[in-house]
Formats: sequence, C-alpha cells, structure tokens
Amino acid sequence: MLSQKARYALRALFVLAERAMNMNATTAAPAATQPQSITPEFIRLPKPGTLCPWTGLSRSKLNELVLPSPVNNFKPPVRSVSLRNRGQLKAVRLIVFDSLLSYLRGLLEQQSTERSEEHT
Repeated sequence: MLSQKARYALRALFVLAERAMNMNATTAAPAATQPQSITPEFIRLPKPGTLCPWTGLSRSKLNELVLPSPVNNFKPPVRSVSLRNRGQLKAVRLIVFDSLLSYLRGLLEQQSTERSEEHT
C-alpha cells in the first residue's frame, strides 16, 4: 500500500504528464517552429479550496511541504520564499518550482526502488 506522500507525488506527476501530452496533441505546428514549453521559476499557493494547476496538489499539502511543521520534522523538503513589505501583515508565499518537482521525482524514484525490492 502506498503512503499518502507517495499517492500525492504520483498524482502530481500524472497531472504533469497529462498536461504535457495535451500540449503536444493540440499543437499542429512542425517541431522546428513549436515554442518551448515554459515552466515557471516560482509558483504561488493556490486559493483555498482549489488545486495547484501545475501539480494537482492541494493548498494544504503544498503548505505541508514548504512550511516547517511536525509532519516534516521542522525541515521543509521544498524551498519557498515569503514576500512581504515592511509593515504588512500578509505575505505572498512563492514556491521554488524546481525544488517541488525534484521532491516529487525523488519520491517516485524512492517508491520504484521500494517496489522492486519487494518483488525480489
């Protein structure tokens, strides 16, 4: 049985793969003239009640990955930055997208090695 982290990671990778396939299927231009897909350097947390458009993860799951908490032993596995002007009460949390993808890919690799060890 997969852990909750594993299910989230697999779901996020499936969403990314599906988006990539949809982008390739809808573009009819020759390969030489196709624009490169643009990936952001930072992404914002999705609004409450919605999923991240890039990974399909919920706002609470992303917060769990970027904020120090007992769940991650106060060492967030994904890097983020909080933008706030002096005197402001609220801030904008930006997630380093490469850090998030690296974390998800690492989970996928870890699970695939665990599965191969179980079957041997």
